[in-house]
Amino acid sequence: MATVNEAVAGAVLALAMVAAHADATLDKIRSRGSVSVGVVLGGAPYGDVDGHSGQPQGFNVDLARSVAQHLGVKLDLVVVTPANRVQFLQTGKVDLLLANMQWTQDRAEILSFVPTQYDESGGAAMVRKGSGIKRWEDLRGKPVCLSQGSNFAKPLLEKYGAQLKALPSMPEALLALKGGACVASVHISSGIHRLLETEADWKDYESPIASDLIPSPGVIWVRRGEKDTVSALDRIVKQWHGSGWLIQTARKEHLTVPPVIYALHDKFATTAR
Repeated sequence: MATVNEAVAGAVLALAMVAAHADATLDKIRSRGSVSVGVVLGGAPYGDVDGHSGQPQGFNVDLARSVAQHLGVKLDLVVVTPANRVQFLQTGKVDLLLANMQWTQDRAEILSFVPTQYDESGGAAMVRKGSGIKRWEDLRGKPVCLSQGSNFAKPLLEKYGAQLKALPSMPEALLALKGGACVASVHISSGIHRLLETEADWKDYESPIASDLIPSPGVIWVRRGEKDTVSALDRIVKQWHGSGWLIQTARKEHLTVPPVIYALHDKFATTAR
């Protein structure tokens, strides 16, 4: 049987090994000359596949490329889904996530994140025209489709009493809406509005609820305790803000720039002068 001292020594060693592992990601990125970034290609403007070139594109893809450029390494883009993105990060299949994951307390308890946000977005509901749905409260007791792992699930269930149907991705959830499996499909508002504005396939649908559901910061996620990686990425995000690059990139991808992003630009542009 181990003595108390041996047990304490073992615990200290285990903690040291965890700490060493936690801060090793940045060194590994630099030593191998590449960074693996998990992105969701569930639809514009955040991420999809170009119909002509077959290459990934979108806001999160732009951010991933910039991260690699700032770190001076190659980009290894890894496609993840809302259902598997956290697992991919925790098991080391990716170094970080730029994968439509807004900050939530639940996520912050199992992962670490870059404190300076790069976006802010909430949920919007896509419904068929004439559905009678005008408020979030109108979803009570009704079937609502969304992506697995969505941070919109909790308020839809607990506050508005919707009957949730989680699908692997946004395209599948929207297809379920078209098929009549649900009365609404709830996803990041910019993605919903982009579809309604640009895709003729959705001419019979609308997003009538005026307010976004739980607007939350968009942040980069890393494995728990990776302080060096967080610090390096935070410097990059602040540069995005201060230079105005983030706003320019969001506009290029036809994203509505939220007020907080303009405020962060002013803050870090002033700091840089």
